[in-house]
Amino acid sequence: MQIYPTWPGLGKYERPSIADYPLGNTQYRVFVIIFRPEMAAPGMDFVLAGDMTHLLSIIVLLLKIRATKSCRGISLKTQELYALVFVCRYLDLFTNFISMYNTVMKVVFLASSGMIIYLMRYNKVVKATYDREQDTFRYLFIIVPCLALAVILHNDWTPFEAVAILPQLVLLQRTQNIDNLTGNYVFLLGTYRSLYILNWIYRYMTEPSYRQWLVWISGIVQTIIYMDFFYYYITSWKNNKKLALPA
Repeated sequence: MQIYPTWPGLGKYERPSIADYPLGNTQYRVFVIIFRPEMAAPGMDFVLAGDMTHLLSIIVLLLKIRATKSCRGISLKTQELYALVFVCRYLDLFTNFISMYNTVMKVVFLASSGMIIYLMRYNKVVKATYDREQDTFRYLFIIVPCLALAVILHNDWTPFEAVAILPQLVLLQRTQNIDNLTGNYVFLLGTYRSLYILNWIYRYMTEPSYRQWLVWISGIVQTIIYMDFFYYYITSWKNNKKLALPA
């Protein structure tokens, strides 16, 4: 078997052969082996679900901006932080081919981040709705230490991603302007990381040598940051009320 690198924070997996799986799963395993080799490893269904949830969150955000011609309630600072994470994390796009799936996802995340920032900064209609006066989170306090930490940890951008959502959550608390699409976007973004945590738990239980303390801590911190939002999101959904966060 050949060792393949994986998505950030997942470690390394051996690429299995079709014979390693039941015949009933052959078509599914062929797909994931071709498009993302490491996805054929047991327990990686959580990661695939997480990737699709992350992608869906971006689609929801773009749908909000394009359909309503508004970015009200969306933090440009968070979008710029995510763009910085993606650019730094995917610098190997043209030098390290892992799979078609991996390459396509990298391109999608980079392109979508660039499009969102472009619309919020330069589209005359959209940028007029940007909550500039409220989106004042000093994200240099995030960028500088996270960049330093990434260099020390040999380009591990997981801690950076963990705190990128902070300006968005602060903006929602300040404005209380949370429409359905904005709420769904943030909820999906938080859910994607929660699904990755399920994969880590599965691997911890089935792989005695699996240890990734930094990734685990960063993922747990990221999920904790979302917990308050999750509570009010689910409560508002159950009671059929407009989502509002405590100031």
